[in-house]
Amino acid sequence: MTETTKTHVILLACGSFNPITKGHIQMFERARDYLHKTGRFIVIGGIVSPVHDSYGKQGLVSSRHRLIMCQLAVQNSDWIRVDPWECYQDTWQTTCSVLEHHRDLMKRVTGCILSNVNTPSMTPVIGQPQQESPQPIYQNSNVPAKPTAAKILGKVGESLSRICCVRPPVERFTFVDENANLGTVMRYEEIELRILLLCGSDLLESFCIPGLWNEADMEVIVGDFGIVVVPRDAADTDRIMNHSSILRKYKNNIMVVKDDINHPMSVVSSTKSRLALQHGDGHVVDYLSQPVIDYILKSQLYINASG
Repeated sequence: MTETTKTHVILLACGSFNPITKGHIQMFERARDYLHKTGRFIVIGGIVSPVHDSYGKQGLVSSRHRLIMCQLAVQNSDWIRVDPWECYQDTWQTTCSVLEHHRDLMKRVTGCILSNVNTPSMTPVIGQPQQESPQPIYQNSNVPAKPTAAKILGKVGESLSRICCVRPPVERFTFVDENANLGTVMRYEEIELRILLLCGSDLLESFCIPGLWNEADMEVIVGDFGIVVVPRDAADTDRIMNHSSILRKYKNNIMVVKDDINHPMSVVSSTKSRLALQHGDGHVVDYLSQPVIDYILKSQLYINASG
């Protein structure tokens, strides 16, 4: 398959990220590596979406702190971004709502014909007031730009005044191939773009708990979007999926990362990292990156047992 016939993917992870751990970032990396190895997908971006403060989880620190910690955790990544939209809403949002928000945003932005960056068009997005612009995705300022399809995600955070848009088809989005010569000739490509929910096998297992998830939401999450599962502690994902009629129905939309790495829960667990901080355990460096640790200590987070 050529790059333009492969499905282009944006991985979206929702969670408390209280705090974000090395394991969370490793999940993105492992998922991307696995999808690339299948030969069917190109991962062009990753989005970390921290949950709203009103989620009500005990010990959840302010989204202001969680957004900063997430940004510090991904500051050296050239493809993972932190998005504050979920935190900025008036109340808690369902996972389904977050996926639908990003789908609609990507339709407006990556479904556009992007103007030459040297002579940006002033044509507004169809259906969008000229004075408005979307909430920006937090972007890394110290990562050099690369002329690849991965730059598509970065376009979301730019002003809409730099984008000339056309209404895209339902299934496929059109964009200017940024590897093409943008001088006198522009080459246009059509790509298939999907947003997939990235999660651990623990979230997959939660789908099987009666009454925990709205069934209509599950249908949309698994049926319309699809999920990429990074197993933890050698979880039996086939057994988990067989316990849910919806997971069985959309089994082809569930991609389980298969590699040689056993992903222990402790590496991902925010709870274990908080306990390590509270007890002054030096192994906290196994869970958290140094910039995140430094911010936690400076801000005096998770010091009390309740946090």
